[in-house]
Amino acid sequence: MNDDDIAWLGIDALAGLIRQRRLSATEATQAMLRRIARLDPGLRAYARTTPERALAQAAEADRRIARGERIGPLHGVPIAVKDLCWTAGVVTAAGTTIHRDFVPPVDGTVVRRLQEAGAVLLGKLQLTEGAFSAHHPDIAPPLNPWNADTWTGVSSSGSGVAVAAALCHGAIGTDTGGSIRYPSVANGVTGLKPTWGRVSRHGAFELAASLDHLGPMCRSAADCGLMLGAIAGADPDDPTALQAPVPDYLAGSAARLDGLRIGIDEVYASRDAAPEVVDAVQAALRVLVGQGAVAVPVTMPPVDPVIAGWVGHCGVEAAVAHAATFPSRRAEYGPVLAALLDTGLALGGTEYQRILLARAEFTGRMHALMQQVDLLIMPVIPFAAPSLEQIAQLRTQPGHRLQLMRYTAPFDMSGHPTLTMPAGFTAAGLPLGVQLVAGHLREDRLVHAGCAFQRVTDWHTRRPPLA
Repeated sequence: MNDDDIAWLGIDALAGLIRQRRLSATEATQAMLRRIARLDPGLRAYARTTPERALAQAAEADRRIARGERIGPLHGVPIAVKDLCWTAGVVTAAGTTIHRDFVPPVDGTVVRRLQEAGAVLLGKLQLTEGAFSAHHPDIAPPLNPWNADTWTGVSSSGSGVAVAAALCHGAIGTDTGGSIRYPSVANGVTGLKPTWGRVSRHGAFELAASLDHLGPMCRSAADCGLMLGAIAGADPDDPTALQAPVPDYLAGSAARLDGLRIGIDEVYASRDAAPEVVDAVQAALRVLVGQGAVAVPVTMPPVDPVIAGWVGHCGVEAAVAHAATFPSRRAEYGPVLAALLDTGLALGGTEYQRILLARAEFTGRMHALMQQVDLLIMPVIPFAAPSLEQIAQLRTQPGHRLQLMRYTAPFDMSGHPTLTMPAGFTAAGLPLGVQLVAGHLREDRLVHAGCAFQRVTDWHTRRPPLA
């Protein structure tokens, strides 16, 4: 089996080969490190690799298998994490220059749990500055493996590129306004944003504490389910982590979707959206109905108030997170993140309270809506594979955030889990995607529906030309 064959294996398939001793974890890790060395200079997904740590972890995985032990579902599987997850002894810069020398004394909870599940850490993936919406001017951003002139999404751009180009078998991303979902759709991968609090935030740089979600980005819904099962759960180091037991997210995933109610708001799902995007959502819904689901017309709660409040809300929480270095070291910040922090510092208490009230109202209305259906279906972004130039132009237009964040930010404000999946391609051969939304702690439904969709479609198996 050559390096490329190993790189494109799904997590369960690779773990099975390692468990059966048909392939060693060391061989798999060496293959991935060679592939990274060959391809990543042209894609820039990694902020840094950790070959010594990876090979040591792989060797330990092989020793334990030789003793008849199995650590967990990720035993020997090479993965990577967004470079805001603390890794003991390894620089964790969070896409900034201000933290370029920060070496955490301990692993963050997500990193520790991945290691406890047997995963091998290949390295740290590049992100926008502080996980906001732009890369620091001094840091070269990752490039989309489908087309280098196409948007990679923010802020988990390195995670999306690395998964799409098979430079890891799964990655950790974070989502505060759409940053698991944007790079998933832009790079043609599958991303699961869990319920807020389902995954501990301990040992992860904050952008906005009550909006930040950590979750898996992989090439399939099944792989996302395996990774989420490894990282989810209560954590004494994070009192906001939910206490609910962690289920087997793949239990029942081979079954049909008979009777599963999928809600669609036709107006919301098509408002200002490109025809290719609308067609992809409709086609995905037909596939799911073909697997036994039932389409249910619904009306979404108004989203504009919570989207309009997102920047102020994020800015206030980000200002708290950066209080030790901003504004005292303003010159080391890029202009986009600095502007967000200025917004947060300038926001008045009464205006912030209005944002909180709007958030609470929307969340309550979403809970009520999710009593009527099991899932919602909608786009991720209203554009079909935007170019870097199109995104830059969009940012100069009034109300651009309302348009860009229409399908993402509301579910960070409400904390509802989502699954983003590849769902087609443009005429130019660039990926399109679709988003499913579930009730709180119903990630099992997302994985079930995603597995059913991906059993009968092959969008998630396509390989980008630059990979």
